Amino acid sequence: MREVPDDWRLANVMPIYNKSPKEDPGNYRPVSLTSVPGKVMEQFILGALTKCVQDNQGIRPSEHGFMTGRSCLTNLISFYDLVTHLVDEGKAVDVIYLDFSKAFDMVS
Repeated sequence: MREVPDDWRLANVMPIYNKSPKEDPGNYRPVSLTSVPGKVMEQFILGALTKCVQDNQGIRPSEHGFMTGRSCLTNLISFYDLVTHLVDEGKAVDVIYLDFSKAFDMVS
């Protein structure tokens, strides 16, 4: 198969409640509901690409997002380990925290 059928690319965008008050439209986030065959095909492709990238060491060990066996917690532990190591060596460490809570509310 070289082309994805049009039906597989269609999605219904549904507003999902995020936080109160429910009357404020800004407290909903859009979620796209796609077709089941499209999702199955995506998983086949994702599996093949992930295996290829991991086999060829295309992902750094510091990458934690969307990786099996890794999470926000493993990323945080890795970060604290690095910061602690640098502080123990007497080096200055600057940390900047950003809040992206509304980063994906708009679709362009």
